[in-house]
Amino acid sequence: MGSAALLLPALLLRLAVAAGGAEVRSLRGSWRLRSGNGSLSLRAEVPGCVHTALLGRGLIQDPYYRFNDMMYRWISLDNWTYSRTFKTPFDIRKWQKVNLVFEGVDTVAQILLNNVTLGGTDNMFNRYSFDITSVIQEVNLVEVRFVSAVSYAAEQSRCHKAHSIPPACPPPVQKGECHVNFIRKEQCSFSWDWGPSFPTQGIWKDVRIEAYNHYHLIYFSITPFFAKSAQQWYLEVESIFDVVSSKPIAGLATVNIPKLQTQQTFSVKLQPGEGSIVLLVNINKSAAVEVWWPNGHGKQTGYNMTTTFMMEARGQMEKFSKVYFRTVELVQEPIPGSPGLSFYFRINGRPIFIKGSNWIPADSFQDRVTYDILRLLLKSAADANMNALRVWGGGIYEQDEFYDICDEIGIMIWQDFMFACALYPTDQNYLESVRAEVSHQVRRLKSHPSIILWSGNNENEAAIASNWFSLPYSDIGVYIKDYVTLYVKNIREIVLSEDKSRPFVTSSPTNGLESVKEGWLSQNPYDTHYGDTHFYDYNSDCWNWTMYPKTRFASEYGFQSWPSFSTIEKVSSPEDWSYTSNFSLHRQHHEGGNIQMLQETGHHFKLPQSSDPVQKFKDMIYLTQVMQAQCIKTETEFYRFSQSEIINGEGHTMGALYWQLNDIWQAPSWASLEYGGKWKLLHYFAQNFFAPLLPVAYEDKGMLHIYGVSDLHEDHKLTLRVIVHAWSSLEPVCTLAKEGVTVKAQSAVPIYKESISDLLERCRNCTRKSCVITFCLVGEDGLWSPTNHYFLSSLKDAVGLEKTQLSASISQQDDIYIFVLQTTAIAPFVTLDVGSIKGRFSDNGFLMTEKKKMVVFYPWEPTNVEELKSSLILTSLLDVV
Repeated sequence: MGSAALLLPALLLRLAVAAGGAEVRSLRGSWRLRSGNGSLSLRAEVPGCVHTALLGRGLIQDPYYRFNDMMYRWISLDNWTYSRTFKTPFDIRKWQKVNLVFEGVDTVAQILLNNVTLGGTDNMFNRYSFDITSVIQEVNLVEVRFVSAVSYAAEQSRCHKAHSIPPACPPPVQKGECHVNFIRKEQCSFSWDWGPSFPTQGIWKDVRIEAYNHYHLIYFSITPFFAKSAQQWYLEVESIFDVVSSKPIAGLATVNIPKLQTQQTFSVKLQPGEGSIVLLVNINKSAAVEVWWPNGHGKQTGYNMTTTFMMEARGQMEKFSKVYFRTVELVQEPIPGSPGLSFYFRINGRPIFIKGSNWIPADSFQDRVTYDILRLLLKSAADANMNALRVWGGGIYEQDEFYDICDEIGIMIWQDFMFACALYPTDQNYLESVRAEVSHQVRRLKSHPSIILWSGNNENEAAIASNWFSLPYSDIGVYIKDYVTLYVKNIREIVLSEDKSRPFVTSSPTNGLESVKEGWLSQNPYDTHYGDTHFYDYNSDCWNWTMYPKTRFASEYGFQSWPSFSTIEKVSSPEDWSYTSNFSLHRQHHEGGNIQMLQETGHHFKLPQSSDPVQKFKDMIYLTQVMQAQCIKTETEFYRFSQSEIINGEGHTMGALYWQLNDIWQAPSWASLEYGGKWKLLHYFAQNFFAPLLPVAYEDKGMLHIYGVSDLHEDHKLTLRVIVHAWSSLEPVCTLAKEGVTVKAQSAVPIYKESISDLLERCRNCTRKSCVITFCLVGEDGLWSPTNHYFLSSLKDAVGLEKTQLSASISQQDDIYIFVLQTTAIAPFVTLDVGSIKGRFSDNGFLMTEKKKMVVFYPWEPTNVEELKSSLILTSLLDVV
């Protein structure tokens, strides 16, 4: 039982006890918190952490404000203690066993009850259960005495007498703490290249008392399998109990899924200690099972299931759950005409092109991450036509609600284990802690259909293969041995024994089966012929598609931009509002990042020259967002049109996960969603470049190629409309409609080809600099694609562009708002911004080629027409001077 049991009225709790069940009482709520020397003592909420407790009592400012990440370093260097008293809510004598259970402790602490030390914690990702049967009294004092994670990590590193375990410290630009690889804690909490250093201390998940007789359910999981030979679904239902009794306990277990006319009863026996029961439930063959599909490919049907245990010596116990049916395979097979192997996912037997991004922790302080925040961010991913996210290995294994929401809305999860960009120790204590962590997390998460892959780490195979840490050549063998010990002999071994239903890869990027063949470490994990790749290049021109790897699977790629002024404004003061201020430098944690954005923007756009410094800053923010959106559009479209072809042995790209979806604080980063959830222009672009049906254009040796890209399950006969506009006029120069174009199901096929010179000649008066191409696909049955565009030159060289008069009228319709935009000239990158009013538009950052356009605003909180009018700022490219 989780904390939901706490919400039951006392009467129901008593009934549960009467039935011989268990007593479960949460200790969440108000605790005392005191600093190491006792000079600070305050009330603190649990779950929570020291920083949010201090903030809540008004003892510190917003930790994200200006330079407070540096000012508040003292908080994580101190050793804090949480304590509370509680009355035992039941008669102790009635129960054979009483446990004190912590779902999550961050991170290093001694746990005491009534001045008796119960034990210690040293892994944020583990669940800790302490037997307090002989220690609990009528009135109790529980204490959690923390040690600074920073000093603990340094001490662990000092004590590690064998070979060094790099990196020792993050680069200075990250303003972080050292030796994070020596502590099993959220790795980015010591800083990252997009986030601050806030090494928190706290009880970050539920803490509770559990009292029971005979046996108690600890883990419960359901895994679906499809038996091809019998053409039948079956479930593996696993229950793990703590069995108090000294001899085995027999009984009956019944599984019932009414909607699928499936009910089965089993005779079961629990062995003393950790007793586990595995039930194989055959789903009634005559029932029509609806499978779980990713977003855009079908429904996410789930079925209610009840599992009832009737054991001797105790009344019955019921477990209610949701069960989903889906299969997943990671296909790595030879491809005709290409060396290497494929790398793609088949869901329910259907190859699926993976579209999405990478997820990082939504806040430095996890207790601030509510269900509503998770829902908003994940819904924004689905609304942008994403079907997948990679939970990146430098953060946390997300909360249960995160995966519940993904199950509901069809977001597939590539789940990393929490190891990133570092080498790690492999001494006995460390490995034991990791083994417990992995086993706990797999048991906790494996029932979720959204999780389609386990991955051992982020970039650690590449770190050794490319020798990021300049290890002496003679020592490489030691580090390879460590690597195999940790990820293969421990993590992989546990995952494979706990979960037979989904694939496992050791790292990302990796060469998959080729890495395995090469002893788990390939010579070049970035090889485009195998596995997945990560790719970053901030120096080349991002509009040039030839710079991108024609890989099997792009699991990381990206460009930075600045978040909106309204987001920055909340954590800064007027003196900070310039691109070169101390604040702007301080918030940029990626070496040279602000200059790289200027250079990348400067390839195609005129940089702002306004004499008003604040306006110049706002213009720069706008341009970095335009640049980022256009760069990632180009790169993602390249990956999508490469899915069905092999060119020079490369191609069959079947995944595009850009870096990164969300932000941990307000700062320049690779994210498409700002801290707080506001959509950057990139996220609006993603809605189009991930559309289920999309025409994509690229140029090669003077030829314009247009591909029809489709995730739809059927072929469609469509009309391709190609429209050429002169920058100087809202009237098209020429239009072409090519009818009867077949766009094939789930593939990318060439549908149009013309030399640019012929096209310009056909559309009289056009030159590369004076004209722009737009195109879309339209079907008779109301099927249509977004309108895409192709620029024939840099916009800084465009001829005929005029500054436009943009205006908007706003009206309310039920709970949405209609913006009708008008323009007097063609306007590139038209952007609507309503400041900090929470919500999103139906479209943004678009090329406006018609006098009028309607855009819908979906509010996330109540607002009104007046408020929207007074907040609205309309910007297009020529407003930047």
